[in-house]
Amino acid sequence: MRITLSIRRFDPERDHAPHEEAFRLDVAWRSTTVLDALIRIRQEIDSTLAFRHSCRSAICGSCSMIINDRHTLACKTLVGHEIERHGPTIRVEPMRNLPPLKDLTVRMEPFWDKARLVTPWLESADGAGTIPDAVLTKETRSHLHNVDACIMCGACVSSCSSLAVSPGFLGPAALAKAYRFLADPRDRARTRRLEALTQADGVWDCTRCNFCVEVCPKDVQPMEAIVRIRRAAITDGMTDTIGAGHITSFVDVVRHEGRLNEGRLPLQMLWRHPAALLAQLPLAVKMLVRGKAPLPWHPPLPSIRAIRGLFGRWRRASSWTN
Repeated sequence: MRITLSIRRFDPERDHAPHEEAFRLDVAWRSTTVLDALIRIRQEIDSTLAFRHSCRSAICGSCSMIINDRHTLACKTLVGHEIERHGPTIRVEPMRNLPPLKDLTVRMEPFWDKARLVTPWLESADGAGTIPDAVLTKETRSHLHNVDACIMCGACVSSCSSLAVSPGFLGPAALAKAYRFLADPRDRARTRRLEALTQADGVWDCTRCNFCVEVCPKDVQPMEAIVRIRRAAITDGMTDTIGAGHITSFVDVVRHEGRLNEGRLPLQMLWRHPAALLAQLPLAVKMLVRGKAPLPWHPPLPSIRAIRGLFGRWRRASSWTN
């Protein structure tokens, strides 16, 4: 069957901007992967086409790219599936949120730099001692929640909506890697890790868009790892940040009134951050003018005792499972 691959190309030595180039070739479409097609294009049509690949088995993560607007691995993407879903033209682009290098390759230095920032190795309590000589058992490995399956392909980084607007954000891959060592029972640097991860550009910058979970080829679920880091930080009393304050204040308001009070929540959440509270003033005025601003004080719901009882049962259940 004859297919068309429309490839986003860019050569910094001769192009001012990326452009699309179409390649047509005959393939056994039910068994050919997109990576197979790209290799044939480079071997038979245009030897200057640049892309990365290695294992061809979804292990190394080298061939991560965007295929028909989906962040995935080219070696595990069958041409036949793409044709059935999108027709005979398959669009291929390089990953986003990383600087372009050439054609389908991007610069991975920012990706690896952020991975190094989270200290991806076991540490002693003082950062200089010896790590206990032990191995992970089946039980202790379950605490990692599969984050150790990450192949660092970068698909989650490419799809991250926070990174698209905030390049300094550590990103889902680095934060999932951070959780892998935070959850390792042999590590002795929990407090030091949490203090670093809750700073600016850390776990609280995630918008929970869930794209990283959708695109991960190994079901690592980076967003869930980020949520677990947040939970650990709050459990350890690190609640001074705006992100942590939003969660704790949300719970307090609902427990006090039996419902969310959107007038009281920002006051309780931001009173320690005057600049951030002041920044909300224009929005508050607009809401007030349009009759959308709830009063910051409301009497509790008549069923408040039952609602507070739910919080009590939740706390007891949490203590049993922790």
